[in-house]
Amino acid sequence: MYIDRLLRLIAGTFTLISLALAHYHDPRWLWFTAFIGLNLLQSGFTNWCPMMTILDKLGVPKLPPRECGK
Repeated sequence: MYIDRLLRLIAGTFTLISLALAHYHDPRWLWFTAFIGLNLLQSGFTNWCPMMTILDKLGVPKLPPRECGK
């Protein structure tokens, strides 16, 4: 798995978890949902996200290896 795909999976998972926590536990969890959305918005403009840095330091590859002949 590569950083871009894993980043989207993590953001989607965190969003769904925070929405479930807001629904079943405390509505203040929606602040976490807003943080995720704002982080995704700024990363669309800057192409940088803290989770990308963390995944990079964990050794997750950025791109798949190029296939020869394609």
